[in-house]
Amino acid sequence: LVIREIAALWRLRALDHLKAEALAALASDRLPDARPVIATLKEVYGPRPDMSRALARFTADEAQIFDGGDLVRFAERTLLAPLDARARTLTAASARRVALVTAVSPRALIDVAYVIWESIRLGGAVARLYGARPGFWSSWRLVGAILGHLAVTGGLVLTDGLVEQLVGQGLAARLSQRLGEGVVNGLMTVRVGIAAMRVVRPLPFTTEAQPVVRDFLPELVNVVKVGEKS
Repeated sequence: LVIREIAALWRLRALDHLKAEALAALASDRLPDARPVIATLKEVYGPRPDMSRALARFTADEAQIFDGGDLVRFAERTLLAPLDARARTLTAASARRVALVTAVSPRALIDVAYVIWESIRLGGAVARLYGARPGFWSSWRLVGAILGHLAVTGGLVLTDGLVEQLVGQGLAARLSQRLGEGVVNGLMTVRVGIAAMRVVRPLPFTTEAQPVVRDFLPELVNVVKVGEKS
């Protein structure tokens, strides 16, 4: 158990250091700076069957790239873009569940407990997707990093133009109280998923677009409307 916890903490730290090394390689654009980043990525994703096709494609073409920055960006497009899509899917599914439970549950305490449970579950799932293997103590470290990221990036309604979008679409006037709570709780879960992606993702967002909260809003509104009707 101790060995597993130490290994999990080491994996989280290694992914964090890998992002710093990738940023340095992008800044210097030197191939020798990018090579250790690529070697670590292959070490992390090599044993995973779901990454075999992406790794094969990357290995076949990496010899044709001679700039460090281009190599890191190619790794992001080839190896991480599919994981980004899956992380978005995990986040959307988790937010839908939270929004639906909030819209139909009779107790506020149930809402709060479910949001917390779903957020922790989502953070762990995103971490495992990108290559971390959070145990007990490393999960607490991950939660702390996610909360720290949320604190730095600001509150839910102050980011991504969310207030302006709600008012501009007239959604605030049309939503019932329970429906509105479902949307807000779902968007809180979205924020957790996005923060987890930015914290655990081993490469910075350079070629791929960073996910934003507003991308998930229309789907959440549709989900809670269905839940309220049912």
